[in-house]
Amino acid sequence: MITPKVNSIEDAEIYLLNNGLEKIVKASKNGGELGVNEKLETRIPFKPDLIDLCRLHRFVIEQKRTTILEFGTGWSTWIFSDALFKLKLKFSEDVKSLRRNNPFELHVIDDEPEFIQIAKSRIPDALQSIASFHKRPAKMGTFNDRICTFYESLPHISPDLIYVDGPNQFSVQGDIDGWSTRHKDMMPMMGDLLRIEHFLTPGTIIIFDGRAANSRFFKCSKNLGLSIR
Repeated sequence: MITPKVNSIEDAEIYLLNNGLEKIVKASKNGGELGVNEKLETRIPFKPDLIDLCRLHRFVIEQKRTTILEFGTGWSTWIFSDALFKLKLKFSEDVKSLRRNNPFELHVIDDEPEFIQIAKSRIPDALQSIASFHKRPAKMGTFNDRICTFYESLPHISPDLIYVDGPNQFSVQGDIDGWSTRHKDMMPMMGDLLRIEHFLTPGTIIIFDGRAANSRFFKCSKNLGLSIR
């Protein structure tokens, strides 16, 4: 399975404008809010990546996802909320026949209240009922004796799309035998989904925002049978 192809920024702009997301297009030209440069461990203004956001919005719509779990928050939170809202308007009756107890909900987990507040304030009022935010500390831990990170707890849901863009490697607490991700030569290595793997239903899709090393960590799990992008 591949995510939709977007040929140019111009194509992304047209798609987003046609979907009523002109404020995101405008923000890409005027500048974004604070983000984290994980290599430099500094906060810098991030502009929305229109091509990436367009692909994510189209993917949710085309794959008819119903429940999204997002690790970390950003411009994608607005995109996911909007896509789910549009699907809700079209399929609210159809989904009643499915085994879906959290239909058309986005659950966002993050350990940094500043970024949660930014995401909340940016989402339009009409989408506020779609997104739920969960502030949870992230800590160092192990999975099968391999060092990784875990959020303190997870939302009690069964998502059919999981988007991994958190936690920030420098905000994770604690260490394992003196080792942590809080080093400029390290990289994010979350392990939360490995603990709940067998509760996820067939067809669940995981998308990593970069984080190639973390995706390899998941693929090294002997029993992992999920679709990972």
